[in-house]
Amino acid sequence: MSETATATGLRLVPVTPENFDAAVAVKVRRDQEHLVAPVMKSLAQAYVYGASAWPRLILDGDRVVGFLMAFLDVDWTQGAGATPDLRSGLWRLNIGQSEQQRGHGRFAVEEVAAEIRRRGGTRMFVSYHPGPAGPQDFYLRLGFQETGETTGGQSIAVRDLT
Repeated sequence: MSETATATGLRLVPVTPENFDAAVAVKVRRDQEHLVAPVMKSLAQAYVYGASAWPRLILDGDRVVGFLMAFLDVDWTQGAGATPDLRSGLWRLNIGQSEQQRGHGRFAVEEVAAEIRRRGGTRMFVSYHPGPAGPQDFYLRLGFQETGETTGGQSIAVRDLT
């Protein structure tokens, strides 16, 4: 998979042996640690889930500013005989504590949306911890709408990509 770049210098790159240490060094603010799993857990899950997981570092020039992991074509079908429900979306978003409020999160969301569109998807899902310290307002500003569903105590929202 080729890396993604913008005129601003922001780009996504795969996590490799060469940048692994920089990836696991990405830390969110202390008050956000309960809202998102650490990068190390995400990378372990990416290994276990294989092709369904899409982990990427977010770079600004050559500086690591964050990490994201998308999920692609995961089967959310509930119960026997139910209509198949394949979903794709943003699984994790970790923006470094000193890199927040600079547009890196918005960039990451838009890049995941572009990847889902590239693969033929028309909807993008995200889950997040609700509450005043959580990222709900951020996702709603980016066009997500809550579905009323929850998973693991997190609210699920969806964004139309058409």
